[in-house]
Amino acid sequence: MKLLLKNASILTEDFTVLADGFLGIDGDTICYLGQTRPQETYDREKDMRHKLLIPGLYNLHSHTPMSLLRGLGSDLPLDRWLNEAMFPVEARLTEADVAVGTRLSLMEMVASGTVSFTDMYDRTWATMQEVLDCGMKANLARPIMAMDPAETYENNFRVAESFRFAKDVQTLGNSRIKADFSIHAEYTCRTEIVRRYAEDCKRLGGRVHLHLSETKKEHEECKQRHGKTPARWFYDLGIMDLPVIAAHCVYVEDEDIALLSAQDVTCVHNPTSNMKLGSGFMPVQKLMDAGIRVCLGTDGSASNNNQNLFEEMHLASVIHNGYTGDPTIMKPSELLAMVTKNGAEAQGRHHCGKLAVGCKADVVAIDLDRPHLVPRHDIPALLTYSVQGSDVVMTMVDGNILYEDGQFLTMDWEKTKFDLDAALKRLF
Repeated sequence: MKLLLKNASILTEDFTVLADGFLGIDGDTICYLGQTRPQETYDREKDMRHKLLIPGLYNLHSHTPMSLLRGLGSDLPLDRWLNEAMFPVEARLTEADVAVGTRLSLMEMVASGTVSFTDMYDRTWATMQEVLDCGMKANLARPIMAMDPAETYENNFRVAESFRFAKDVQTLGNSRIKADFSIHAEYTCRTEIVRRYAEDCKRLGGRVHLHLSETKKEHEECKQRHGKTPARWFYDLGIMDLPVIAAHCVYVEDEDIALLSAQDVTCVHNPTSNMKLGSGFMPVQKLMDAGIRVCLGTDGSASNNNQNLFEEMHLASVIHNGYTGDPTIMKPSELLAMVTKNGAEAQGRHHCGKLAVGCKADVVAIDLDRPHLVPRHDIPALLTYSVQGSDVVMTMVDGNILYEDGQFLTMDWEKTKFDLDAALKRLF
């Protein structure tokens, strides 16, 4: 089907705005973008007057099922938060729990303009099915952990599940789902397990998603254990021979930054989570100055406590301006790149992340007819500092509208509430 979105303001590839524009969609692909009406006919036309069309947003680090744990362990540092609040409940999660937790996060995401996310969690098949049913895109991974010194590589069930999931996704052949590999973190894995995993991942090819230098404690204890930083430890074990998506990177040192740049590692900034857990501030400007691709992530809803990327953009700007005393860093155009084309590129989605002819029709509409969105002197600044997730009135993925005017078109809110109630009663 061919759809024409007309009379819209359109955020173009270079983050300038096309006023009173037309965006043509043929199936799952953008086929026209311009200020004059296209000559070809369309099956349907949709008037987008007073709407701003932007590329769909990319959340490059989350744990979507953790919406079930929202609010647990508040005001604890990361190590205690994990061991006292998260791990005990996560050990009791069933596949049905993971499914409804994922669905709840997907609803948050599509209602605030996110079209794709990168996720690590167990029972990954349940998450995959929810994404398929919803219509979003996702890079999913079953992370490995290996803390038992008696456990071998061969009998680590997480390793087996990681590769089985990748094989299942490949067999599925749905381009909206990509299987990544994942290592939870240095402090939850053993050297020999990671070395063997790296060898197998390199043989199969793909991306690796991991946590890196999230807290000072994690970073310094790794140096005490191994005589090297987490970044160097992963590099020496061969993980960085693959494309790597490294979440947090709060305590990376100058030598780490040079290493990450040389290996083309993508670093994911999670400002809300890092501040809530008292972890610190990613050295974003240093990373960008080194030519490193930086993206934004929400982390899971247990440490955020939501999945709203507009909030992450706002915080990523203002906290670094305040922390450095420099209001010229973290420009709106840089932040918009982080949540659009940088994220798409990091996920291996090379025809996504921008509104341009030939790209996938992943389109978000924002209602500009709201008091806090006038006047509109600078649209990129408006998107960074003024727009709220609740201003999103349409989210489209591959030409299919998933959310419009407060209605979820591919997910059932009433059923989700019913399933959520059952999960919470059993868990708590």
